Amino acid sequence: MSAKRDYYEILGAKKNASLDEIKKLYRELALRFHPDRVPAEQKKEAEEKFKEISEAYAVLSDAQKRSLYDQYGHSGIDQKYAYEDIFKGADFSSVFHDLGDFGLGGGGFDEIFSDLGFDIFGGRGRGSGRARRGHDLEVAAQITLEEAAGGAEKIITLPRYDTCLTCGGTGAKPGSKKTTCPQCKGQGRTVVSNGFFQLAQTCSRCGGEGSIIQTPCPDCRGQGRVKETHKIKVKIPAGVDTGSQLRVRGEGESGAAGKGDLYVVIEVKPHEVFQRHNNDLVTEANISLSKAVLGGEIEVPTLDGHVTMKVPAGTQSGRIFRLKEKGVPDLHGRDSGDELVRVNVEIPSRLNAEQRRAMEEFSRASGEAADKNSFADNIKKAFK
Repeated sequence: MSAKRDYYEILGAKKNASLDEIKKLYRELALRFHPDRVPAEQKKEAEEKFKEISEAYAVLSDAQKRSLYDQYGHSGIDQKYAYEDIFKGADFSSVFHDLGDFGLGGGGFDEIFSDLGFDIFGGRGRGSGRARRGHDLEVAAQITLEEAAGGAEKIITLPRYDTCLTCGGTGAKPGSKKTTCPQCKGQGRTVVSNGFFQLAQTCSRCGGEGSIIQTPCPDCRGQGRVKETHKIKVKIPAGVDTGSQLRVRGEGESGAAGKGDLYVVIEVKPHEVFQRHNNDLVTEANISLSKAVLGGEIEVPTLDGHVTMKVPAGTQSGRIFRLKEKGVPDLHGRDSGDELVRVNVEIPSRLNAEQRRAMEEFSRASGEAADKNSFADNIKKAFK
């Protein structure tokens, strides 16, 4: 008989590893080497590996057993505990308390494996015929910037599976009944012993229902659901942005334990005038050379229509003005964003005789020599 491998080595853990680290390593290995997740030709090897890592976890996750193992090695454990007792008190349920790494909901050790079609240690799980809620659905919705800022109502056309009205979701033809599954005797699962634990697998004959349909419903063909198209009104709150998700409860697909939810993913279409940065809006406005020099008022667009904005004398091209709370409202009810207006000074490419005389006079008054060839260039440079 070959010597047992070191428990820390089996899990790939350091001697000073914390309990959380031990749990994380075991989670990864348990999913990787579970017999129902490997090809048939690797099943026997996976069963041995799974048994080995489970034994290592049962010891290292228990403070008392781990202390004995650290002091005396396998001999300390073998003398203190019988082999089958190693697993008594081992906190397998807490291993999968936080399943964020796997994208699954919270639950115990047996719950994660019931998602694979079986229960560990013969416990009752979801594969034993427990009714499930219908699937959640996701749909994309395009809206304008104005709708994102002011809120809107949208009608979404959604194809989905709903409970068959003919059979009421049973899948059986009206007037007929389901019969007890002869393979699992109505239990919805079959139990297979495998060494120190048992695998309770979902019944392949009835799919975990515990019953089978002899005469299927003609409309849903025994599925208990039919695909239909619905028009759903969705209220979009002010302040949403691209990537925002709206949850509409009870508008997903039907299941034996109720309907799932609908998730509407928002996409805000590009705008011709504005660019959005968080809750602020950015736009540009052109002003004349004279208005930049002398100051004045200009009309600028906002989501609520045009407003008058004052431009002070001596405004340089590229200067940014802020219009308070003319941006997008905050989705969570805080203050609205602002509108940022970048002004561009327009340099005339051609001057009539009167304009040229005035500019030449301005140039002389400024102490500049009005060069015939470089006059326009000097003006352009002044407003860069």
